Amino acid sequence: MAWQAPVVVHRPSPGGGRRVTIRGQIAGLAHHDADLVEFLRRAGLDEADISLDDPQLVEWRGGRAHHFEAA
Repeated sequence: MAWQAPVVVHRPSPGGGRRVTIRGQIAGLAHHDADLVEFLRRAGLDEADISLDDPQLVEWRGGRAHHFEAA
């Protein structure tokens, strides 16, 4: 099986927002970076260790990073 970042931000949904999974578990629907940071904080990451542009941590799928508008 291919390596995958522990956090996956899926493509924007038709209604806006992006589904977020952390280690294969659905964390919620993020509508902006602050939502994503909160999901990661709740999963146990220290805010100082969170870099949304780190491909070792976050994989952005099906759209530009930091873009949450409807598809």
